[in-house]
Amino acid sequence: MSESTRPLPSLIPLSHGGWQVNSFMSSVEYTLRGLGLVPPNKIVPVIVVPGIMGTNLRAKQKPRLGRVEDERNQIVGPGLPVWRPPNGDSEGLKAAKIWDKYTPRERQLLFDSATLEVDPGGPVVIPESEDGYVLTERELRERGWGEVHADSYGGLLYGLQTRLNQTFGFDEQGKKRFVQQHWKDVMACDPQRWGLRQFAPLTEDHLVKHAQYYFPVYAAGYCWLNDCKTSAELLEKRILQIIASWKGAKRQCSKVILVTHSMGGLVARACAKRIPDKIAGVIHGVMPALGAPVAYRRLACGTEPFSPNGSPLKKFADSRVAMILGNSADKTTPVLAISPGALELLPNHLYPQPWLHVRVFRFVGGSQATNHVGKDAAYGYQPKIYDALSFPNANLQNPYDLYRDMKFWFRLINPELADPAGKYVNSKRGGVVSAIKKAANTAETFHRTLGDYYHPNTYAFYCDDKEQLTYGMLRWVALQQTGSATALTPANLTAARYIGQSETGQRRVLVEGKTELRFAPDQQDARGDGTVPHQSGAGPGGKVKQVFATAGYNHQGSYNNEHMLMLTLRLITKIVQEIS
Repeated sequence: MSESTRPLPSLIPLSHGGWQVNSFMSSVEYTLRGLGLVPPNKIVPVIVVPGIMGTNLRAKQKPRLGRVEDERNQIVGPGLPVWRPPNGDSEGLKAAKIWDKYTPRERQLLFDSATLEVDPGGPVVIPESEDGYVLTERELRERGWGEVHADSYGGLLYGLQTRLNQTFGFDEQGKKRFVQQHWKDVMACDPQRWGLRQFAPLTEDHLVKHAQYYFPVYAAGYCWLNDCKTSAELLEKRILQIIASWKGAKRQCSKVILVTHSMGGLVARACAKRIPDKIAGVIHGVMPALGAPVAYRRLACGTEPFSPNGSPLKKFADSRVAMILGNSADKTTPVLAISPGALELLPNHLYPQPWLHVRVFRFVGGSQATNHVGKDAAYGYQPKIYDALSFPNANLQNPYDLYRDMKFWFRLINPELADPAGKYVNSKRGGVVSAIKKAANTAETFHRTLGDYYHPNTYAFYCDDKEQLTYGMLRWVALQQTGSATALTPANLTAARYIGQSETGQRRVLVEGKTELRFAPDQQDARGDGTVPHQSGAGPGGKVKQVFATAGYNHQGSYNNEHMLMLTLRLITKIVQEIS
């Protein structure tokens, strides 16, 4: 072909088994030719399942008859966006200012799960392709790309779609094929980037089999406030619809590959347990396999403002994120306390125990006005450390009992903060306490039913980075003057009475009716990705084909890391080798 060519958009499958490509007629003098690449007829859809808050949500467009009052959002009109995470620093700063003004009541009514549905209208970013691969926004919206946060997943979706489906090129002069550069990069990647000393090499023969398939890439959002079981059922329905659509177009399609992020891993595992034969394999990224203590921290105290070892710029950015998510318990509790999906991110019954602790520092002199021990120590005061309590323990052996508890001062949920909108005041079902316990029961049922199940063809990676600290455990700390007449014991600290919250967010606790202590959460203590600690990320070990302990990225940006994207491509080729 001597004339120049230009790439055409992806071919459209036709019901009789053919393909259609759209182009434009031109005069005979215009000799530029259109090039349409005909995909293989063997189809393996790749479905990206996002993490919590990674799905865009809107108010339901059409509340069901008979449920209109229950399903109509009280803050925004039908079909209007409720949650579209900001993309980029500029949007993030604007969003922080807006969300910081939302009252606890408004947050509760906005994030009323019964009134919400997946919003497919979010931004879809299509980079200018350097290799001529053309994608249309209409096609990508039909595949759900607008359902998920563009900053977190846009690069992953685009990278998978373009790289999976361009395996070989053809050298016109040498009349031979060649491996595309992005696959050469995967083949040459140092396994240490993936936490390994060595990894079975990717060969051209592997790529030959890979190239026999077409990999259309989809995104499958879900309402992350709901029980993961409900979201798994929604994902199952989506998988079956996608497979049926390709079969209806006379293509060979019987299984999909799932690529998950964070909470999406829990959803995908529950779905795979239901339809394992419809799934060729699963790749889990930064999944809180055993839960994460940071979920307790955010519900009990608000979103942490930053990590202690972050740079000044990173600390500033994290503090803006905390403003959006809610930087105090009165803002997070109304949204999370009655949401099973959020509670299912808490440490489950398989998480290493104990993980919740109480510590008291006693000083000779000094002030009780701060919980930052280092500040007082700098003035020469030497603290005596009293590690008073650990949970689960004899009083609370089951972590879910802690999540249901309403009396201990170290409880997860303060029911007084859970219903600022008064939604449950006139409820005939026991009020807000009953709703909280029902959500916790649902979370426990999900965890115990799922257990340690993983699809037989599963791979997982997580971040084990000392520069990305998170909570491996949660420790409540307080200061006590040595002049206090009250001797602290596990018994009287357990029985201490919650009397309120300080202006700085500390829990005010009265011991034996006379000694006040102010407890605040200690700083992050564990390696991880800033959210999921290494001990939870490593949870799939021994239950899946391989687990990769990696580093160099934070939780939300895991798939924006080029080495994690290359690992995902590499693992998809491994899964494909087992498709018969």
